[in-house]
Amino acid sequence: MMTLRRLVHLVETQSEALALQLVDKVRQSEMTPDYRNVPEEELRDRVYEIYRHLGDWLLANDEQQVERRYLRIGRERATQRVPFSQVAWVIVFTKENLWDLLERQTAAEHPEGGYGELELLKLLNRFFDRAICYASVGYEQHMSAN
Repeated sequence: MMTLRRLVHLVETQSEALALQLVDKVRQSEMTPDYRNVPEEELRDRVYEIYRHLGDWLLANDEQQVERRYLRIGRERATQRVPFSQVAWVIVFTKENLWDLLERQTAAEHPEGGYGELELLKLLNRFFDRAICYASVGYEQHMSAN
């Protein structure tokens, strides 16, 4: 399995391509229609920054820096009238993009397979991420109906 430092280096060197892939996914997803209110360049820049500086946040474990960044993103999306459920979906898509990169890299390094543990972790993440996103959609639906 890949070490944390090696994974961070891989993500940071692939940050531009990852950001472009994510922008395409967000623009095409039926789960994030209100992201049309977010200029494409702004979305790409925010996602690029996340991928490019992932090591700073993971290795330094700087909770305050993460808090500041995501409070700002939350405020920006609120002013752009993007529902929170869609913000949650984009955060999930951002993580899934990383999982896909990790899977491709693992498959290239171990073509015989043997990454079942990685697959289990990915499925667990996917389950809980979707639980958060769908719960936020249900919450928003209830609030707008009342």
